[in-house]
Amino acid sequence: MNGSAEATRTRPLQISPGDLEAAHLDELIMEIEQRSLYYYQEKNKSLRARYTYGTIFLIINLCAWFIRDYAQKALALLPYVSSCGPEGSRCFHTLGVLRVSLGCFIFYFVMFLSTWNTMKLHEAQNSWHSDNWIFKFFLLVIVMVASFFIPQLYIQIYGEIARVGAGIFLGLQLVSVIEFITWWNNYWMPQNQSKQSCSFGLVMSIVFYIGSVCGIAVMYYFYGASTACGLNIFFISWTVILLIVMMVISLHSKVKNRGLLSSGIMASYIVFLCWSAIRSEPSHTKCNAHTQNSHTDWTTILSFLIAIGAIVMATFSTGIDSESFRFEFRKDEAKEEDDIPYSYGFFHLVFSLGAMYFAMLFISWNLSHSTEKWSIDVGWTSTWVKIVNEWFAAAIYRKLKM
Repeated sequence: MNGSAEATRTRPLQISPGDLEAAHLDELIMEIEQRSLYYYQEKNKSLRARYTYGTIFLIINLCAWFIRDYAQKALALLPYVSSCGPEGSRCFHTLGVLRVSLGCFIFYFVMFLSTWNTMKLHEAQNSWHSDNWIFKFFLLVIVMVASFFIPQLYIQIYGEIARVGAGIFLGLQLVSVIEFITWWNNYWMPQNQSKQSCSFGLVMSIVFYIGSVCGIAVMYYFYGASTACGLNIFFISWTVILLIVMMVISLHSKVKNRGLLSSGIMASYIVFLCWSAIRSEPSHTKCNAHTQNSHTDWTTILSFLIAIGAIVMATFSTGIDSESFRFEFRKDEAKEEDDIPYSYGFFHLVFSLGAMYFAMLFISWNLSHSTEKWSIDVGWTSTWVKIVNEWFAAAIYRKLKM
C-alpha cells in the first residue's frame, strides 16, 4: 500500500499537447483583444485631440482680434516692453496680430517637427500628440509671450514670409475642396449608376447651376449696374466664362469622371469666391453696394464672428484631409489596426500655415496700415488675392478633369 501511494505521488502530471495548444490559444486571443482595446482607446484619444487643437486655434484667433482692436487700452504692461516701442505701438494693431500669429506658428511648427514621421499608435510621438496637455499649454504660453519680445524688424520679416505661407495654405485648401467635390460626385454618380442615384445627381446639378446663375445675376445687379464699375463687371463676366468652360469640360467624352454634378458644385464655389472678392473691396469705392458704418452694430459683429469660425473650420477641415495629398499608389494601401487615424505632421503643418493665413486676413494682407475695428479681409489686396484664388481653383479643376 505504501509503495503504491509513493508511486502515485512521484508520478509526473500528464498534460496532453491539445491542452497546451488550447491554453496558448486562449492567451493569444486575450493578448489580441487587449491590444485591440489599446489601439481603439489610443485612436479615440487621437481623434479627440484634433478638437482640442482646433479650440486652441480658435482662442488664438480671438486673442489676435483683441490685440488688434482693444489691447492698447486694456494692457498697460506692454508699453514697458522695450521691443514694443513708445506707448506699445509695435505690439498692437498690425504688428500685434503678427506677433500673435508668430507665436501660434512656432507652437504648431514645433508640433509638426515632433510628429511628422509618426506612423503607429504605439510610438512615443502618438502619446506626445494626444497627451501631455499641461506641458503643451506651458509651451504655448512661452512662445506667445516670447513673440512680444522679438524686435520689430524680425516681425516685419515674418510678415513677408506669412504672405507666402498664407498663399500655400490657400492652395492646400483648394485641393482639399476639389477632392471633396470629386468624392461627392463619385458617391452620387458612380460609374455603375443606378437610376435613383443618377436622378439625384441630376437634380443636385440643376440646383447648383441655378444657384450659380442667380448669384451671377445678383452680383451684376448690386456690383455692376453702372458702366463705371468696369472692374466688377470684368470680375463677374470672367466668372461666367469660367462656368461655361467648366460645364463644357465636364460633358466632354474624354474627361475623367465627367458629369454635371461636380462642375455644378464647383460653379457655386467659383461664384462664392467672386462674390467674396467684390465684398472685400474698400467700402469707400463707388461700386461697392455695402458700406461699413462708423459704429459697430450686431450684423457687423455677427459677420466678423462667422468669418473667424470659417477660418478655423477651413484650417481644421484641410488639416484632417491628408489623404487628398498622398500619391495615387499610396492611396490604395490598406490601413493596419495600429496605424494612426490621420497624419499628425500634416495636421500641424496646416495649422502652422493657418496661423499665417489668419494674420493676413486680420491685417488685410497689408503690413503697413492698420485695419478698422471688427473688419476682416477688406482692401484691394484682399480682393485680388481672392480673384486669383478663384482663377487658380478653376485651373486646378480643369487640370484634375483632363
